[in-house]
Amino acid sequence: RTFGEGTLLPNTYHYSRGHDRNAILQQMERLMTETLDTLWIERDPNSPLKTPSEAIILASIIEKETSLADERARVSGVFINRLRLGMPLQSDPTVIFGITMGQRSLGRSISKADLRKATAYNTYVINGLPPAPITNPGSASILAALHPKNSKDLYFVANGEGGHAFSSSFEEHKKNVNNWRKFRAKKLKRID
Repeated sequence: RTFGEGTLLPNTYHYSRGHDRNAILQQMERLMTETLDTLWIERDPNSPLKTPSEAIILASIIEKETSLADERARVSGVFINRLRLGMPLQSDPTVIFGITMGQRSLGRSISKADLRKATAYNTYVINGLPPAPITNPGSASILAALHPKNSKDLYFVANGEGGHAFSSSFEEHKKNVNNWRKFRAKKLKRID
């Protein structure tokens, strides 16, 4: 039996040497189902997500976009705002998953050609959510998907300090992207 992306809940699991691997995986699957069932019932009533499956897909993207607890709901808010407006999500982790199918690391930076590559997961070329999760999201990302931060944010980009700069206008976003590029250029210059 195989366990696909989005079916196992990352958590701390206690086991002993010789413990049945399948039993641990089934426990992880059971905990994912229980967690999702509980959080789905308590979701934001204004959420455009129609099914628990959609929640897991969005949560998997959030999981890949940020590891910062205080950013998850804000990242979720950006994606929810984009879904409501019919804008592409434009999430780099979905591009990478579309190329690697989660079987390996991309091993390089994303190229402009990658952003244009037509895959079922590339949210630069498809509208809405991809067809399936791109990773196993933790409960914090599921919670964020179901309780997004209410904002006008439509964009975010790395800020060079481990987090992201958020913005509601494309003009502001372009400034944030330029700041990120300057930061990266300085960092690369220091490495040389």
